[in-house]
Amino acid sequence: MESFGTLVRRMRKARNLLLREVAAKLQVDPSFLSRIEGGTKHASREHVIQLAAILEANESEFLIAYLSDKIIYELQGEKLAMKAMSVAEEKIRYFSNPAPTSKNPTTKDEGQ
Repeated sequence: MESFGTLVRRMRKARNLLLREVAAKLQVDPSFLSRIEGGTKHASREHVIQLAAILEANESEFLIAYLSDKIIYELQGEKLAMKAMSVAEEKIRYFSNPAPTSKNPTTKDEGQ
């Protein structure tokens, strides 16, 4: 599995674009983009979306790589990381699919 930075570098090189060309389009210093590609700096969500557009790449693929790197960064070295991920997955499902109520059969009550 590749990191977000590795994905950016691979896509940039596949399109025969120089680092400085992509950095100029992204409106950042080339050294900043180099550090993103090298994994020593983290891109913002906006940069991720812009990079996907600049590199004519799949935005969802870029966002997934970016988000998974953020999770790894936060949980790296934690003994309970896998259990925490499992609980987080359950919470995401719960909050993404609100349970129906008698007031509105498609959403949860406002007060819950």
